[in-house]
Amino acid sequence: MARVIIADENRSITNVNEIRSFLEPYGIWYEHWQVEGRLPADATNEQILSEFAPEIESLKVRGGFVTADVINVNRETPNLDAMLAKFDKEHTHSEDEVRFTVAGRGIFHIHPEVGPVFAVEVESGDLINVPNGTKHWFNLCDDRAIRCIRLFEDAAGWTPSYVEEAVHSSYQPLCFGQNYVQSGNIQSGNRAESVIKL
Repeated sequence: MARVIIADENRSITNVNEIRSFLEPYGIWYEHWQVEGRLPADATNEQILSEFAPEIESLKVRGGFVTADVINVNRETPNLDAMLAKFDKEHTHSEDEVRFTVAGRGIFHIHPEVGPVFAVEVESGDLINVPNGTKHWFNLCDDRAIRCIRLFEDAAGWTPSYVEEAVHSSYQPLCFGQNYVQSGNIQSGNRAESVIKL
């Protein structure tokens, strides 16, 4: 399940309803879909799109999306560092960025116009959108693997528009994990799971 980390306030949110309530004012959806038992471990991209076709169609209607695909990256992906470097710096898009994580983990940092920077760590089953024009960046967790369904309003996709005076270098690109986030607070210690900062 996802977790929200507000580093500047030294707090985190792990309750699903509280996560939804926190994200809603920023125009961010959060849903958790059941994945376990729906797909074989070696599912192809086509099998993933077929299995989640009803959910994808519902999202297309809800958000005006016209196409969906699957992104599948891991340590062996050619040019992985160059690919990730496009998204680990603060940027915006001209349309919503929608991701449903089928496998793996990653962390979105959101820099809203009003309020503190916060991170949303996602894992298998988590659906999140980043509204168009919202400043954000993304990192993979230390296993450097994620598999996501992506939806697009334009079949050509989107490109990042980088932010001047970006703040991404001021925030740790950490995936905290259940062992690190306890009792709704960020705990100090050596149990953080680091992500690769490119």
